[in-house]
Amino acid sequence: MAKDKKLVESITSMSEDFAQWYTDVVKKAELVEYSSVKGCMIIRPTGYAIWENIQKELDARFKETGVENVYMPMFIPESLLQKEKDHVEGFAPEVAWVTHGGNEKLQERLCVRPTSETLFCDFFSKIVQSHRDLPKVYNQWCSVVRWEKTTRPFLRSAEFLWQEGHTIHATAQEAIDRTEQMLNVYADFFEEVLAIPVVKGKKTDKEKFAGAEATYTIEALMHDGKALQSGTSHYFGDGFAKAFDIQFSDSNNQLQYVHETSWGVSTRMIGAIIMVHGDDSGLVLPPRIAPTQVVVIPIAQRKEGVLEKCAEVTDVLKKAGIRVKLDGSDKSPGWKFSEHEMRGVPLRVELGPKDIEANQAVIVRRDTREKIVVSLDELAVKVNEELVKMQADMLARAKAHLAENIHTATDYETFKDIVANKTGFVRTMWCGDQECELKIKEDTGATSRCMPFEQEQLSDVCPVCGKPAKAMVYWGKAY
Repeated sequence: MAKDKKLVESITSMSEDFAQWYTDVVKKAELVEYSSVKGCMIIRPTGYAIWENIQKELDARFKETGVENVYMPMFIPESLLQKEKDHVEGFAPEVAWVTHGGNEKLQERLCVRPTSETLFCDFFSKIVQSHRDLPKVYNQWCSVVRWEKTTRPFLRSAEFLWQEGHTIHATAQEAIDRTEQMLNVYADFFEEVLAIPVVKGKKTDKEKFAGAEATYTIEALMHDGKALQSGTSHYFGDGFAKAFDIQFSDSNNQLQYVHETSWGVSTRMIGAIIMVHGDDSGLVLPPRIAPTQVVVIPIAQRKEGVLEKCAEVTDVLKKAGIRVKLDGSDKSPGWKFSEHEMRGVPLRVELGPKDIEANQAVIVRRDTREKIVVSLDELAVKVNEELVKMQADMLARAKAHLAENIHTATDYETFKDIVANKTGFVRTMWCGDQECELKIKEDTGATSRCMPFEQEQLSDVCPVCGKPAKAMVYWGKAY
């Protein structure tokens, strides 16, 4: 059992060093490996299987709203990138450039896509002529490159996987409706599948996406009280349309510019899962997203009939639609327990000679470590029940954590005290002046996370300057 214990002890405690705990979990749960390219990560099978489940679930939800998938080139000519001034300025510090093809210098530099607005706009300008061609509601699953100075697996890397939706519409209202619709798709997915509650709202002008008229966001709260921008949806108006001359003839045969949206989430969602649900033993995966929902572990597996019965049980669970694996390796049961806890497998089923004799098995939940003795005749039903219950319990705990870490300040001294001595979000009123936003960041290190859709009148004035308040804002320190 000493070896079993060592596996868990090798993870730094959350309370000791949260950043190191995160790195330990990412590495020891075999989600990623560092690559020979600085700032890039190798996503290992377990990590990629989580992403595949995310992709499968989200893609189905997108398509229910009429989204079609496409794929764009990974290179953007410099002249194309330069067409939208605000957009190119926003991404300039992070752009990676290709200057040579083979041994020959290119006549024009190519940008390795940091995002694909310009490619989609160029494409839209070629295929849209009439109002009958609208709307275009497209998405692509791909990787993007942003030359980050400081990186951390899943949260911030030079290359990462994501989806980016790009749509064009005949009217501003249609585009705004789509922008909000996709943000709601993200919020529902986070809550229902990832068991992560979020705050939905609008970014301030300072924090909005380069080139956007409005950026909407979902903000999640991690276990350490820091915020994580988890998904964004942008309304571009007709700015890109004018830059790229995307026009259509309306029903009166008059030329009009399209109205555009863009929306995306990335592999940083996996970072959110780790930091919201994990514990000092490793990952705790919500059942709906876990690549393996149940692991069957034989006890005294060398004894006659144990492995065979475990294989039979595994087959029964598989036929019930459960993602299940049998661990028939020659490691000790204690080692297997620790290993699968580390990997976040939601349930384990223990089955030994005495269990077989009694026609029962022991179910152990990863989140609470509760042990449940159940008849083998009812195992599939009970396992499904516990998976549903665990999913709901994880969401309830995350909601409670969020609620406990939302603070309110109506004066600046209280605000600064909360940021300095507590974790989580701080709600205040705000005058809308960027100077106050910058002062808060300079004084406290907190940034505006969003102006929530559910507004409250906490007071009549901005706590920083005393001017009349225009909106309630959530502030916090963030990843």
